[in-house]
Amino acid sequence: MQSKFVSCLSSSGFHRLHYTEWGDPANPQVLVCAHGLTRCGRDFDTLARALSGHYRVICPDVVGRGESDWLANKSNYTYPQYLNDMATLLAAVRVQSGVDGVDGVHWLGTSMGGIIGMLLAAQPHTPVTRLVVNDVGSFIPKASLERIAMYVGKSPPFPSVEAAVDAVRATSPFGPLSDTEWRVLTLPLIRQNEEGSWDFRYDPGVGEAFRSGPITDVDLLPFWNAINCPVLVTRGAESDLLLRPTFEAMCNKANVRGVEFPGVGHAPMFQHADQIDAVTAFLMAP
Repeated sequence: MQSKFVSCLSSSGFHRLHYTEWGDPANPQVLVCAHGLTRCGRDFDTLARALSGHYRVICPDVVGRGESDWLANKSNYTYPQYLNDMATLLAAVRVQSGVDGVDGVHWLGTSMGGIIGMLLAAQPHTPVTRLVVNDVGSFIPKASLERIAMYVGKSPPFPSVEAAVDAVRATSPFGPLSDTEWRVLTLPLIRQNEEGSWDFRYDPGVGEAFRSGPITDVDLLPFWNAINCPVLVTRGAESDLLLRPTFEAMCNKANVRGVEFPGVGHAPMFQHADQIDAVTAFLMAP
């Protein structure tokens, strides 16, 4: 795994976007893995390690998260900014590959990262040639967004790493994970402050932007209908964000496959073989 940065532009100036890279940097087969609202690219360490023999795996920290810069203008934490940043990242990946451009990329996105993937894949001349949408769909219910709004950007400092792990476990219905797995999924999200306690790395301004207007149902069906590449939709069987009727309707579309993981809410984290195998089989299918 290598840690890298690319420079992106917002209305406030340039900012650094951090990403981790796995596999051969000259491999023209590229997979981008994008995380959820308050998470980071290290969520995909286990999956990236498993796929790094086949892909050059790129796992960005969306701006304001992980090791990426925070935006001065918090109102810029929007999907247009995220799409612009990802377009810059994809251009940099093409240049850095050492070959004559990368002929398209595969995209896996969890929640927010899945929305980014859908929006990119719906664009004319998109570089996305195969898409995995993890526990997010063409319709997002208001109730799930209200649940997220209750905690995003509001966490006080934690007295210890263990307290941070407990907080993540309490608000993240990722399914049956071991104590070690919960710790591994928490450590990249936190950093120690000068007082010795621990804070989340993401900008609390992300929460301000999330709550800046009235929370309503979100209809992404026009974008979903514009996607023509093969798609895998993965769902936690107990998810409150990707509802079963939405999941079933999405899976009725041509070139779309779906898989549910029992005992998991929002969202599957690809820590276990059944989840990793489902993604691998789809990405490597003829």
